[in-house]
Amino acid sequence: MFYGLPIVRKDNILVFTINSIGVAIEFIYLTIYCIYANDQSKRRRVGIIILIEALFTAVLVAIAMLFIKFKNRALFVGVICDVFNIIMYASPLAIWKKVITTKSVEYMPFWLSVAGLANGICWTIYALIQLDIFILVSNGLGAVFGVIQLGLYGYYYFLEKSKTKEVGKPPEVQLSNQSAV
Repeated sequence: MFYGLPIVRKDNILVFTINSIGVAIEFIYLTIYCIYANDQSKRRRVGIIILIEALFTAVLVAIAMLFIKFKNRALFVGVICDVFNIIMYASPLAIWKKVITTKSVEYMPFWLSVAGLANGICWTIYALIQLDIFILVSNGLGAVFGVIQLGLYGYYYFLEKSKTKEVGKPPEVQLSNQSAV
């Protein structure tokens, strides 16, 4: 969200607007989660994570505003945003190993994979239109990760289906040779 502000990069209000809406939706989701969480420790964990994230963001904003001149601020903030955006897109990589070893896609949500791909493609197109290298790098990688993830999903989904077809109908068990009277 900070990257979209005019104090970091001029003419980037669309990025700020979209990211602000995303933060608002995330805040609403976390509020609902905390209201309905059964365990007090889960609520506390969410609160601690939000606090750490807020402190980290405040430190980055302070460093960017106090120590970095305007002409270099977009570079500083852009690289940090790229790193965290790539981490976000690469996080499903953790499940790839499980999918490959189990040869099952039950641990990989399909619609989340589709949403990640669509998000990466949309932001990549926007970055190409605006010629913004920082948005392009991380979201281009996100689109590539999304294609790989959906390819992996498709491969193991259809592999799983073909195995169930090969197995077919289980053989019927014959209890005895006598016929019923």
